[in-house]
Amino acid sequence: MTTFSPERLFSGNVQREGNLILLAKKTGHVNQEQTTGVFDDKWENVGDEAAKQEAYAFQREWYLQLYGFGTEAGLKEFLKTKNTILDAGCGLGYKAGWFASLAPHATVIGMDLSDSVKGAAKQYAHLPNLFFAQGDIAATGLAAGCMDYVSCDQVIMHTEAPEKTFAHLSSLLAPGGEFACYVYAKKALPRELVDDYFRREVHGFTNAQLWEMSEQLTELGKRLSELNVKFTSPDIPLLGIKGGEYDVQRFLYWNFLKCFWNPRFSQEINVSTNFDWYSPSNAKRFSEEEFLGMINENKLKTVFFHKEEACYSGRFAR
Repeated sequence: MTTFSPERLFSGNVQREGNLILLAKKTGHVNQEQTTGVFDDKWENVGDEAAKQEAYAFQREWYLQLYGFGTEAGLKEFLKTKNTILDAGCGLGYKAGWFASLAPHATVIGMDLSDSVKGAAKQYAHLPNLFFAQGDIAATGLAAGCMDYVSCDQVIMHTEAPEKTFAHLSSLLAPGGEFACYVYAKKALPRELVDDYFRREVHGFTNAQLWEMSEQLTELGKRLSELNVKFTSPDIPLLGIKGGEYDVQRFLYWNFLKCFWNPRFSQEINVSTNFDWYSPSNAKRFSEEEFLGMINENKLKTVFFHKEEACYSGRFAR
């Protein structure tokens, strides 16, 4: 039976309790601490087990699209040659668990600043190749060049300085290793102004107030969607508003105010999606040029690139 030793991947001594590695939890950044706090709250209130499994299934399916794997079999084939894997910003640990199940030969580490990793360590204790570390993905303590695959899915924009986090995670790649990363895309100017306002004002709201507002925004999105009204908008290039036929809810959503609603999801998942957007102080958005600039600055080559209204994502090789 293979014995996995995650300690060898770190540049210094680490404390380990079973499958949990304890690193420094504090970053010294006020916005980062607030962001970590709201995600702690989100993971505790994301819904019951059925709601979580619903979200996990959707996220796994989307992950395969975002990074060009197509199918789970495609991801499994890709991971065959990856002996060390980092899920940077693992949250509840379901993707780290997924990777570990698909690649039982590999040492997999899920890392997150939030307390969610403690629950993840217990939930996935049955996977001998999977370990969790409570630490800062912008300063992992991992040795340079030690990872064959680094995944940072829907997380890097929540760090204090995403460009520095990108550089650090890139530095962990072994020759031939690949880095999968996702960033929020910039939206129309009115929407960006509203989003920026919330980043400044969020410290004045309690988590309870943010959850209440998220429920109200979800209801707004639902009611707008149920109108089932479409219209044709003109181009307004100075505001970044693209002309064309829109559903009213989607027009407001993309151009003015995030009021997420998807009838495929449970109420809990819809509410938590709005909470996820409005609650963290750190949630930077990028233009396509800015994202590609980070890739070039870190001397990575593009293996796969994906873009849509909400995001940019891809896999980038050392």
